Amino acid sequence: MSVSPLNPRGSAARFIVVEGPIGVGKTALAKRLAESLSAELMLEQVDENPFLERFYRDGRSASLPAQMFFLFARARQIEDLRQSDLFTDTRVSDYIFAKDHLFANLNLDTDELSLYQQVVDNLGVEPPVPDLVIYLQASVDSLLERIARRGRPFEVMIDRKYLEQVTDAYARFFHTYDEGPLLIVNATQIDPINNNADYEQLFKQIESTTGGRHFFNPVSAALA
Repeated sequence: MSVSPLNPRGSAARFIVVEGPIGVGKTALAKRLAESLSAELMLEQVDENPFLERFYRDGRSASLPAQMFFLFARARQIEDLRQSDLFTDTRVSDYIFAKDHLFANLNLDTDELSLYQQVVDNLGVEPPVPDLVIYLQASVDSLLERIARRGRPFEVMIDRKYLEQVTDAYARFFHTYDEGPLLIVNATQIDPINNNADYEQLFKQIESTTGGRHFFNPVSAALA
């Protein structure tokens, strides 16, 4: 399976990111893409965050430690990525580093956000720009169904209002994203993890995305 069209500079893509709100299926898709591309996989350390369950249960009292755990974990991964042979291996990630600031703005109060920003500045993280970002969108109803279906104990405490805030924050972020090629996928009606036809259709679109902003709506594609 050829991967050369994935990079707008004419060589095989080196760093591909799958992003989207909680429950949209970014981790599962990243894993499948990594397998198809024989790529290394870089995953967000969600299950390792000891403060996440308390955050979803109690909200504000655990927002800062949960955020700081993710910040340090992501910074370590980015540093490891920079120290490795980034220009030899293709990598697929289930997060973009900028999401850390997205969630910080969503979850922290003014004083906490100021402290968070001081730490970010001191860390001096310089994440690589992805060769392609795949942004998965889905309705809140669909996200809630998927969260319930996968059954992570701490995620079942996520309420609809918070999930709406998260999806809105993602929409605003990617509305102005211009750091590289962006593929926006309407993932409400497709299942590229368990449905091979959906995956192959999406993969072909990924292969043909060479720059700019693109939209993949499988319903529209089927009717074309």
